[in-house]
Amino acid sequence: MDVAVQQRSKQQILEIYDRNADMVYRLCYAYMKNAQDAEDLTQETFLRLMAKQPALENPRHEKAWLIVTASNLCKDVLKKWWRKNANLEDYPELAQEDSRESREVLEAVLALPPEYKTAVYMYYYEGYSTAEIARYERCAESTVRSRLHRARKLLKITLGGEQE
Repeated sequence: MDVAVQQRSKQQILEIYDRNADMVYRLCYAYMKNAQDAEDLTQETFLRLMAKQPALENPRHEKAWLIVTASNLCKDVLKKWWRKNANLEDYPELAQEDSRESREVLEAVLALPPEYKTAVYMYYYEGYSTAEIARYERCAESTVRSRLHRARKLLKITLGGEQE
């Protein structure tokens, strides 16, 4: 009987992996700026999923858990080792659209401090509400709104928008 439960768990993990591996890899790549580290941290994210077996209520909760876990793993690695900022032009496969404007926006988002980058990614790229982000980041909803506000100001300055 344990084998059947274990096999079902493996199948569920494979399904979660198939649904989310590309998204987790892109997020890790955005933080780490190189394929090898992104692959390692993507793998580590799914190893954590297998080890912790969190109760995932629905696909949105599943995706949010993976985003937060991957973000935290990346932040931990970046705290430990100094990383040189790479030029985004060296990594054209990161941008999903080929327009110059989308690359500029992506480069500006990647240059944000980690707490802003996570909030922007979850809110704008994955469609999470500020309440959902706050729950997954374990902070107040007002903190998430402040981070988004500050990130928008930084992006506006970086991208050459009108200053208030």
